[in-house]
Amino acid sequence: MTQLLKISLPDGSVREMEPGSSPADVAAAIGPGLAKAALAARVDGEVRDLNRPFDGDAELALITARDEADALELVRHDYAHLLAEAVQALFPGTQITFGPATDDGFYYDVMAPASRAPFSSEDLPAIEAKMRELIKADKPLRREVWSRADLIAKWEADGEAFKAEWAKELPEGEELTVYWSGDDWLDMCRGPHLASTGKLDPDAFKLTRIAGAYWRGDQSNPQLTRIYGTGWLNKKQLKQHLHNLEEAAKRDHRKLGREMDLFHLQEEAHGSVFWHPKGYMIWRELEAYMRRKMDATGYREIKTPQLMDVRQWEQSGHWGKYAENMFAVPDMVPQVDEDGDGPAKPTVEKDADWMAIKPMNCPAHVIVFKQGITSYRDLPIRLGEMGCCHRNEPHGALHGLMRVRQFTQDDAHIFCTEEQVVEEVRAFCELANSVYKDFGFTYHVKLALRPEKRFGSEADWDKAEQELRDAVAEAGMANEEFGWEELPGEGAFYAPKLEWHLTDAIGRTWQVGTIQGDRVLPDRLDATYVGEDGGRHRPVMLHRAIFGSYERFIGILIEHFAGRLPVWLAPVQAVVAPIVSDIDGYASEVEAKLKAAGIRVESDLRNEKINYKVREHSLAKVPHLFVVGKREAEEGTVAIRTLGEKEQRVMPLDEAVAMLKQAATPPDLADQTA
Repeated sequence: MTQLLKISLPDGSVREMEPGSSPADVAAAIGPGLAKAALAARVDGEVRDLNRPFDGDAELALITARDEADALELVRHDYAHLLAEAVQALFPGTQITFGPATDDGFYYDVMAPASRAPFSSEDLPAIEAKMRELIKADKPLRREVWSRADLIAKWEADGEAFKAEWAKELPEGEELTVYWSGDDWLDMCRGPHLASTGKLDPDAFKLTRIAGAYWRGDQSNPQLTRIYGTGWLNKKQLKQHLHNLEEAAKRDHRKLGREMDLFHLQEEAHGSVFWHPKGYMIWRELEAYMRRKMDATGYREIKTPQLMDVRQWEQSGHWGKYAENMFAVPDMVPQVDEDGDGPAKPTVEKDADWMAIKPMNCPAHVIVFKQGITSYRDLPIRLGEMGCCHRNEPHGALHGLMRVRQFTQDDAHIFCTEEQVVEEVRAFCELANSVYKDFGFTYHVKLALRPEKRFGSEADWDKAEQELRDAVAEAGMANEEFGWEELPGEGAFYAPKLEWHLTDAIGRTWQVGTIQGDRVLPDRLDATYVGEDGGRHRPVMLHRAIFGSYERFIGILIEHFAGRLPVWLAPVQAVVAPIVSDIDGYASEVEAKLKAAGIRVESDLRNEKINYKVREHSLAKVPHLFVVGKREAEEGTVAIRTLGEKEQRVMPLDEAVAMLKQAATPPDLADQTA
């Protein structure tokens, strides 16, 4: 008698199936609706094709469009393969390489045949049309296991030099899989895939752009063409994504930064920001806000050197783990200028000491902590610094304010006893919550757990991870409301960390604040305190930031608010614009009263039409325009045009000043005066 397979389902039930049956058979046995909706299966935790037979008894969860994360990765993987098939069908002789799914779509790297020019954006409509044709053909996607030798022979016979090169590097004896699309096209792939091309929505994808890419990312290798696309589960999702892309382009902080005259970037200081007066006013307001928050919660601000001896970074462990991202220079000595026609060039001494520009503040904060003798009675000690750091980010990764080489953190380190860790982290959770609430952000909290390469004992990592869990639970944030999630392997090499992921106005997420529970650095840098027993003990060091960096946080704010910053952050909070030059005197009186109330105000006395002034100051995202004419001057009033509102309001000058003063009060100060 044949032994039936026992397939356990998520609801606790068990289905008995014939040997050789697949998840698709289970879905069909449950009902035709599920059989149609099922896209793939999770078998004993592994995502597999629906038609792949079970290996034995198994736990099964069928994946449908409701399982959005898994489903999106599957369809994007399939769109990538479909792209490669379409390109080769349209342009015989094209060589294919690899094509993964991405966060919002897919791409495939290909090499055009020698008979034609490299692919361009003009080719995209034809490729899209061919992909839709292949979807409508509903070609079955079939998995096969091949030997390494057969796979190499196949690629060499087909002239697929890149695929053959990769296959030759695969280990002997490893199970190698290919996927057929129908009976006429295949690609090397681990899978999984959908059951057929017809499972894809022909109206839920779009090819977006073309770029150059080197084979295996090496500039010494042949250059390929990378074709990008975005893929979704249905047309509605694609439409929303394309709308978000348009909205993101309008909100691009680099574009708005130019229009609002906030900052600029240029090659002479690639990766660093030239802040203009208006942009630096935003910075100053944020810095003052954060200082008030830190002062109110027991932090003491310090300032530490930009340059420290490389040996300090070796001791901390950063030099071994992070050297390629650090800027370091040897001590220099002057060279004699024999010609006397200009400054001498420095020269490196043979035994010069190397100095590194700090990429982070933590080792310097340990040095400050170690000055003098610290008692357990002094703990916790909270040291904060608006610390300027430098990191040698790759040239191609730099992106406006979002990724730079020079940045300033709202950084702080808390030195405490083990017994104080949970309370200190809980208090930080509440502080971070109050800050993000002031800016109108919602967020998710995630716990990044130990990475594969790390310092410290397993016991210390167990303890540090649990402390963070306990603190978040005590703060009431370890739940669905705050999107609580644990991220295996994503912690720092010295500590696990809590991460705050903000959601902006168009649904994008930005990881900003963190707090890390570190027992490694105090040990490596020999930080101690005198305990109640009179002995020396290691403190726990909590690394924490809320903005992350001022540069990036300002970029996020600009895009989140589409440049229409809250009045308290706006570099210019109001402009007084007279309709005719005869009213310049009254305009100056209005400006003076606003300035006396602490409002950042300018007067626009140019001989221009009022509609021109309104358009220009709207483009600059000035929150309030005070328009004054003869009637306003006679009655002591102002006509207020508020950014984003169609109607203007006329009110007495003193009332308008009071209204704007209230609107311009930072939220933390408004709470105190409410």
